Amino acid sequence: MKTQPLPSWSAQTLSVLSRRELIQAAQLRVDEALQRCREVYPTLPAPGVWFDLKGASAGQAHLGRGGLRFNPVLLSDNRQVFFDEVIPHEMAHWLVFHLANGTRLKPHGREWQAVMRDLFGLAPNVTHQLDIQYAQPRPYCYQCGCQTHRFTAKRHSLVVKGRRYRCRHCDQTLVYSAFEKP
Repeated sequence: MKTQPLPSWSAQTLSVLSRRELIQAAQLRVDEALQRCREVYPTLPAPGVWFDLKGASAGQAHLGRGGLRFNPVLLSDNRQVFFDEVIPHEMAHWLVFHLANGTRLKPHGREWQAVMRDLFGLAPNVTHQLDIQYAQPRPYCYQCGCQTHRFTAKRHSLVVKGRRYRCRHCDQTLVYSAFEKP
C-alpha cells in the first residue's frame, strides 16, 4: 500500500476558485482518492458526491445513500484542509465499508485507521479542528446575569415551544434578547 498523502493542491490555486469551480475541484479530488482506493480494491464503486451537509460536520460517508456528503460552507472556508484531510477521511470510510462487504464496523476502528495511515499517509484523526462559526450560525441571543448566549434556530424554536435553559455559571434562566443576522 502507498504511504504518501495524495498530491497536494496548491493553496494559491484553491484560493482563487469560485464556489462552482471549488465544488468541481472537490469532485476531482474525490476521483483522485477513489483511484488510490482502487489500487487496493479494483472494483470499488464510485460514490455519489453531494455538497448538502450542514452544521459542524465537514463530511460524511452516507453509506445508505450510496456516497459522500460534504459541507459546502466548511469547504469554502477551509479549502486546503478539505483537500488534504477531509476528502481522504471520507473515502477511507467508503473503502472500509466495501472491504468489509457491507458489515458495519466501528466508524473509526482499526480498519479505518489502517487505511488512513497505510493508504493515504495521514494521521487517523477522528474530528476536525475547523472554525465552524459560519457553518453553524447562532443568531439568537439570550441573556443571563453574567453573559450572552447564542442559540441556533433549532434551539431557539425549543424555547418558543416552552423549553427553558439555565446558565451553567450563574444558574439564571436565559432570556431572549435579540436576533442578529449571521
